[in-house]
Amino acid sequence: MLHACTAPSTSAAALAWLALSALTISPASAHRAPTGWTYPWACCSNMDCQEVEAKAIGERPQGYVIQSTGEVVAYGDKRVKYSPDGEFHWCAHQAGIDAGHTICLFVPPKGF
Repeated sequence: MLHACTAPSTSAAALAWLALSALTISPASAHRAPTGWTYPWACCSNMDCQEVEAKAIGERPQGYVIQSTGEVVAYGDKRVKYSPDGEFHWCAHQAGIDAGHTICLFVPPKGF
């Protein structure tokens, strides 16, 4: 019986530690682009965005093409965002069933 009483205490301690750890994550540690602007949390979950070379993103009449995956993101898609530094930034799932699928695509204005 002593063993049965010990396990919940250990679990309670682990849960308390996990909750405290979650509270100590600050927005100041948000994922930033190399030029310093902050990727929106909804796009990166603090890890899924990266600046990519212009040649990594193609264009077709249907939309932007992610060259590494072949995925086409329509020009009017809500995942397409304005890039504040004039560079392409691709935010994609890093693992799991959606690995390589675009979360957000930051594109420079056409004049850049």
